[in-house]
Amino acid sequence: MTRSVHTVDQEYVSASLTVAAPAARVFAVLADPTTHAAIDGTGWVQEPVDLAPLTEAGQIFRMGMYHANHPDGDYQVANKVQVFDPSRAIGWLPGQAKGDGHLEFGGWTWRYDLGPLGPSETEVTLTYDWSAVPQSIREYIRFPPFGPEHLTQSLHHLAELAAPASPS
Repeated sequence: MTRSVHTVDQEYVSASLTVAAPAARVFAVLADPTTHAAIDGTGWVQEPVDLAPLTEAGQIFRMGMYHANHPDGDYQVANKVQVFDPSRAIGWLPGQAKGDGHLEFGGWTWRYDLGPLGPSETEVTLTYDWSAVPQSIREYIRFPPFGPEHLTQSLHHLAELAAPASPS
């Protein structure tokens, strides 16, 4: 890890970090829902409901969540993979199941872009984009619902998980 930068725009926030791991390794960590709670910089992601690795756009994976300001405290989010480009980019659209089982998405997305800097380093940019959130949701959720430092923390957690194991 050598550099960390974050930017905030009106409709998205992003952070970048150079990770000391190859892009394929970083992508594999991101495509594994069992790592998401450890990556999360907000502390809201709890545990995966669906354990299968992410393998394609359109795939749905559910995560257990907790947020003190959520009406239920503990809740579940259903993520729809929007971008799946191995070793280059992965992203998803969070949503939730309604009473009838139908999934409804709020319009915000999480996306990781990976830029190999050589065989053992990757520039990772994490973007949280809320540009497609309708006004009806913006009336009761403030965007972004966390500070930009949470993205930087997530990238540092990702870097730790993706780092090659040291020889014992």
